[in-house]
Amino acid sequence: MAVEWSFALGLVLSAFLAAMAGLLFLAAWHSRRPAETPSIFEQSPSRVAFLFDKERLVDASPAARALLPEGEDTRAWSRFVTRFNPDFPNLSEQLSALPRIGLLRLSSRPGVSPALILTAESVSGLTRVTVVSGQEESADRGDVATAAALQQEVMSQRAVLSRAPVLMWKEDTEGAVIWANHAYLIRAVELLPEGEDLSWPLPKLFEPDSGKGRSPRLKLQMPSGAEWYDLVRMPSGQETLCYALAADKAVQAETALREFMQTLTKTFADLPIGLAIFDRSRCLQMFNPALIDLKTLAPEQLISRPTLNAFLDAMRAKAMIPEPRDYRSWRKQLARLEEEATMGIFEETWSLPGGQTYRVIGRPHPNGALAFMFEDISNEMSRTRRYRADVELGQAVIDAVEDAVAVFSQGGQLVMSNHAYAQLWQHDPQVLLSEASVSTLCAWWREHAAPTLLWDDAVDYVTSSGDRTPWEGEVRLLDGRLVTCRFRPLTGGATLITFRLQASVSFTSVRDTAAPALLSA
Repeated sequence: MAVEWSFALGLVLSAFLAAMAGLLFLAAWHSRRPAETPSIFEQSPSRVAFLFDKERLVDASPAARALLPEGEDTRAWSRFVTRFNPDFPNLSEQLSALPRIGLLRLSSRPGVSPALILTAESVSGLTRVTVVSGQEESADRGDVATAAALQQEVMSQRAVLSRAPVLMWKEDTEGAVIWANHAYLIRAVELLPEGEDLSWPLPKLFEPDSGKGRSPRLKLQMPSGAEWYDLVRMPSGQETLCYALAADKAVQAETALREFMQTLTKTFADLPIGLAIFDRSRCLQMFNPALIDLKTLAPEQLISRPTLNAFLDAMRAKAMIPEPRDYRSWRKQLARLEEEATMGIFEETWSLPGGQTYRVIGRPHPNGALAFMFEDISNEMSRTRRYRADVELGQAVIDAVEDAVAVFSQGGQLVMSNHAYAQLWQHDPQVLLSEASVSTLCAWWREHAAPTLLWDDAVDYVTSSGDRTPWEGEVRLLDGRLVTCRFRPLTGGATLITFRLQASVSFTSVRDTAAPALLSA
């Protein structure tokens, strides 16, 4: 029994000594291993952060190493892109622009839960990448992104202000220019005296506006010519923001419009035709002096801008409109006048009891306006009546002549004939004057007279130009009567032809005597 206990105790002591020797060996081996380099991400081991030098992984947080597939650190960039490309589509293409832009912030594609945000930053040739959830707040990431966003916004606004074509500047409480954009500075330099440089404080291009609450239009006299601007001032705390908007085209347009209106007004004033323009509500908006000269209405009535109905009623009261049978028909006439003028077809001649005659024309204008033109054609109508009376008198005179008379124009067109002509040749050519040419009438005469060459000479004489001498000839009608034809030139190339019947002969008809004469021969 004692032997057994001694044997067991020996085995236990041997095992203990073996274990102690193993522990001593391990301690000695560990003491000979070199110490590992501490990680820069040890303070935040739960963050997913990588630090790359091109393709090589320089450092990574423990959480980041756990996500990265196993492999050599020298080719860790490819494994990183492969791991996160499903969450961030086109990751490789977007990261390729990082050296140029310096900072990149990407959101994971829709459907990834939780949403991830990848931030990549290029600093001194190294690439630092962090991946956090959308709800996670990172003070470092927030500071960097905010600073970069603010810097980008400042640079963008500075570029916008410096390249704006509008003059911008800022004034303090005393009116001194404390800031100006590039467009302002260019004009300030151009206005400096020769040999002088731009210095602080900046010169003022525009004097302060005396009228408050207005946007004045000011002229800036540049060496190349005058420039016009609309000045806008906007208070901002203790300072004033000022803007000068280019108004050259507006000034040119206003000048052209003003000159056009002056020309139009002068033209209207010189027109002998009375002009009255009514707006959409049918109120008088414009009239010219000729309308007053026609004595339609008194100037004070026209200046009061009467309506169209009141205007026409006043003209009717002064007997300037033909008097209708009754007032109802007068109102119907007014409605028809306005309707036809709107369509542009109104045109009438008004004969007044006092002997005056007006031509009235109504035309539509844009925006529903109406324009009426009143022209006094009394003299024209008097001349027309006088001319018509002269023509009728001349016709009566030649109708009293016993000889048949026909007058042709220089072009060979019949312009006048008398009653004796119609009886002699058995037709009235004045019914169809458009067809009464000398050729047509000579053909008619040839059919009603014996054969002769006189008609050919007549056509040549009437249609010829230059000096012509009077001549005459004789023709015998088919009924045996002998006619003497006389041709005389008139003023303006016209021709007078007279036909005079000779004394009667015993021959009853040329046709009746023609056959016996041939038999006796």
